[in-house]
Amino acid sequence: MVKVISFALIACGVVLLYFGGQSFHSFSNDVSRLVTGAPTDRTMTLIAAGVAATIAGISGLAFSGRRR
Repeated sequence: MVKVISFALIACGVVLLYFGGQSFHSFSNDVSRLVTGAPTDRTMTLIAAGVAATIAGISGLAFSGRRR
């Protein structure tokens, strides 16, 4: 069961990273970076959530095989 959840987390993380990348290259994000010097909050949230979900999924796969 842990492996299924880990694979789902990895898949969701990759999808979030994809949408974060698409948002990073959008026109509204370009305007935000021009005015404020930083990407939009939505872009940063998508990228951070994608990284967190992917790392959680990978660590779940790495530690699921160890049993005491």
